[in-house]
Amino acid sequence: MTTSLTTESLTLGYGTRPVVTDLTLTLPTGRITTIVGANACGKSTLLRGMARLLPADSGRVLLDGADIHAMPTKQVARRLGLLPQSPIAPEGITVAELVAQGRHPHRRAFARWTPGEDAIVADALEATGVLDLADRVVDELSGGQRQRVWIALALAQQTEVLLLDEPTTYLDVCHQVEVLDLLTDLNRSRGTTIAMVLHDLNLAARYADHMVAVHHGTIHACGRAEEVLTEETVKVVFGLDARVVEDPTSGRPMILPLGRHHVRHD
Repeated sequence: MTTSLTTESLTLGYGTRPVVTDLTLTLPTGRITTIVGANACGKSTLLRGMARLLPADSGRVLLDGADIHAMPTKQVARRLGLLPQSPIAPEGITVAELVAQGRHPHRRAFARWTPGEDAIVADALEATGVLDLADRVVDELSGGQRQRVWIALALAQQTEVLLLDEPTTYLDVCHQVEVLDLLTDLNRSRGTTIAMVLHDLNLAARYADHMVAVHHGTIHACGRAEEVLTEETVKVVFGLDARVVEDPTSGRPMILPLGRHHVRHD
């Protein structure tokens, strides 16, 4: 069974400052949703609220119809995983040890580590291209290597819903595509529901089954990429004049920003 994740009239904030306001969203189950928007519009706050890391000021987050805040922590962690924007690894931990932490929600207290769990961790390391780094200390790795290790941890958790906040941070364009292809493989092979915040609008459009544009803490547009990434939406949400054309590779919308320079005048 595929797990559903929904927000109902969700308001989130920090202290007295609301960041997300009266937001209702259902992630299409078994699909990939990309969330886009300008800096500080509430994208990361929304993911934190959906993952139960931030309590709601009002409204609810529902996991399979149940209030996520009323569910036992381990039960939530078996079904929903989150890769935050700037995760911090314990000092001195190795890559293999960190990725193995993804198995903790599935283990009973005092249970022995099994060969099956070793295989899951190894598969996650191999899938993200960091198997050869298994014995390295995480603090010694480059930013891009660390990001791939954190994604391996999320894969090892084997949840039905996976939320990722800027999973391509620190990665060059080749590794960005590799990671997004990997997440697409995970979605197609396991039916994992994936929602991820992405800054690159063209990659967000290319990999999205469903796209959400957030503006000032509310949903400005959602639906297929072709419905969301219009010139009008890009102007309103990002304050950017742009042309939207068809991506010759994917057929999805492709954004061409219009700056003050480098515009042809034929």
